[in-house]
Amino acid sequence: MKERVRNHRELIVYQKSFAAGKRVFELSKAFPREEMYSLTDQVRRASRSVSANIAEAWRKRRYEKHFCSTLNIAEAEAAETQVWLDYAAAHGYLDEATAAKANEYYEEILRMIVKMIHGSSNWCDLKSKGESGSRGAGEQGSDYRTDDEYVVVDQHKLLSPSPDLPDSPSKSEGDGSA
Repeated sequence: MKERVRNHRELIVYQKSFAAGKRVFELSKAFPREEMYSLTDQVRRASRSVSANIAEAWRKRRYEKHFCSTLNIAEAEAAETQVWLDYAAAHGYLDEATAAKANEYYEEILRMIVKMIHGSSNWCDLKSKGESGSRGAGEQGSDYRTDDEYVVVDQHKLLSPSPDLPDSPSKSEGDGSA
């Protein structure tokens, strides 16, 4: 079902990444004090950066390359979060089941981000690319909001897993291996 997405908070991937960041924060409270300025800080920063970069990408969607570039950063931050979770599990700060569940949740977020990058034209298709409805600086009493700046998308369809969409290029594409 297509719906109008008015801001980044309405994006399913944002909601999931925000919830994941909150969960990572809760999990990291149990980390030992000696990890406060290393592992704890790193995992918290990386996990929060995912949703922050998704929000930033959403605001940059007028420029498809900027949208994709910022989503690439969100993707990298999600993967970094997984690494820190792996370290936490390896050192016994998280039990294996909790770490596996967290990593699985981040895999879902990563799939959604990659799907948005590969289908960026669906997310960046703005009726108004800034040309129409522009008003000069200093105008007062004007309503600057316009329904044309909102994307109408079927998020569930666009973010659903697709078996034919790779997470990254296959090794055989560029390194000569088969």
